[in-house]
Amino acid sequence: MPAITVDDLTTLDRVRGPGLGDQPRPVLQVTTAPQGYEGEGFPVRRAFAGIDLARLDPFIMMDQMGEVEYAPGEPKGTAWHPHRGFETVTYIIDGTFDHHDSHGGGGTITNGDTQWMTAGSGLLHIEAPPEWLVQSGGLFHGLQLWVNLPRDAKMSTPRYQDIRSGEVQLLTSADAGALVRVIAGTVDGHAGPGSTYTPMALVHASLEPGARLDLPWDVDFNALVYVLNGDGTVGEEGRPLRTGQAAVLGAGDYFTVSAAGRQESRSPRLDVVVLGGRPIREPLAWAGPFVMNTKAEVMEAYQAFQRGSFGHPTS
Repeated sequence: MPAITVDDLTTLDRVRGPGLGDQPRPVLQVTTAPQGYEGEGFPVRRAFAGIDLARLDPFIMMDQMGEVEYAPGEPKGTAWHPHRGFETVTYIIDGTFDHHDSHGGGGTITNGDTQWMTAGSGLLHIEAPPEWLVQSGGLFHGLQLWVNLPRDAKMSTPRYQDIRSGEVQLLTSADAGALVRVIAGTVDGHAGPGSTYTPMALVHASLEPGARLDLPWDVDFNALVYVLNGDGTVGEEGRPLRTGQAAVLGAGDYFTVSAAGRQESRSPRLDVVVLGGRPIREPLAWAGPFVMNTKAEVMEAYQAFQRGSFGHPTS
């Protein structure tokens, strides 16, 4: 897994452990992601399927794309598609993706990079592997997270943030057995590079076998832990958690993730994505690629798309 790593974790700042009076977050729910296909046929796990939207707020959904080893000619992407009213966060752990939009934006993201797209008032978007990767094949693994926008930002001007792997904040656990990558938000006073409309945090942590991570977490945020690969436990109660499972945590100051002492050879460590944010608590009308506050606003977006006037700078 080539998302940014560090040879010697002891050189990094350590995340403080819980203090006197800190309350651990209990595990409220554990779900298993169903598997399917997206776009032109790349495999995905629907990470948050089965979790009530009220517990996800401000998040809408998250897909784990791959992990898949493509043969030459097999890599696939998406067709042109619209977005309005939310943000897409694409984190490429392994592989390369090109992206372009109807406003003339775009770029390339690869191992450990994040493309943070604020769709806002709307754009048309396409994501695909570069031609050389289609010809050669190779490993592909990533995530796409959808983050809701508050009402007053839903029609904001679209924008991108291209966050390179070398820009993320790197920390380690108290036992120096976990690498903590802070992509957005602040963890224990250490800020990641991502800029967000909605206060939130996004972390990718890799735990060596037997390691334990006590992660301080903003008391105003919800908290979700999703396992990319490996086996371990979550919470002080030690709820088992494995590849493709998500845990919803309750209120508190911190939570615990621990890696099993023995991991599969294909997944030598426990990799988790941790995310949380301040709930928006506004009405949600969601249909396909449009996430608005009312059904009328969703219908307006569909009609503009059908007229061909959607997602262009002059629209």
